[in-house]
Amino acid sequence: MKLIDKKLLDETTQKAKQSPRLRMNYNFHESLDDPLNRLINAMEPDTYLRPHRHKNPDKNEIFLLLRGKAALLLFDDEGNVTETVMLDPSAGIYGGELPPGVWHTLIVLESGSVIYEIKQGPFAPLSPENMAPWSPAAEDADEAKKYMEQLKSCLCIK
Repeated sequence: MKLIDKKLLDETTQKAKQSPRLRMNYNFHESLDDPLNRLINAMEPDTYLRPHRHKNPDKNEIFLLLRGKAALLLFDDEGNVTETVMLDPSAGIYGGELPPGVWHTLIVLESGSVIYEIKQGPFAPLSPENMAPWSPAAEDADEAKKYMEQLKSCLCIK
C-alpha cells in the first residue's frame, strides 16, 4: 500500500521549496506508460502553471487539494476568465474534475499547498497546441510573473 500522509506531503513540499519551479511531483504510478497517472504535486505560491488544456489526446484531469489554498481558473479560447473557484479544504472546497479541452490554471495562495492529481496515461508532455497561446511561456519569467499578478488582481488576491 502507498500512503499519502503528512510525512510524504512535508518531504515533497521541502523539495518544491528548493526547486527553481517551486513545485515537485511525487508519482504513484510505476511507469510513465501506466494507463492511469497518479501523483501529488507540492506547489509554492510563486510557481507558474501556464494555462493549458488536455486535448488531442483528450484527457480528463481530476485533482484534490490535500492542504493549502489555491485558485482554480478556467478560460475561454481568447483567454478570458470564465470561472474561478477558490480551493480550500478548510472551507470544504477540495478540487475538481475537468473534461478534455478546458483551458485552466491554478494560482497557489498558501505555502505548503499539495494536490493529488489523476490523469489518463500514458504520460506525454503537453504539446504546444495545449499551451494557451495568450499566456506567457514559463521560460519568460518576468512576463509570467506579471501575468500571474494580473490574474491575482482580477480576483482581488494579494
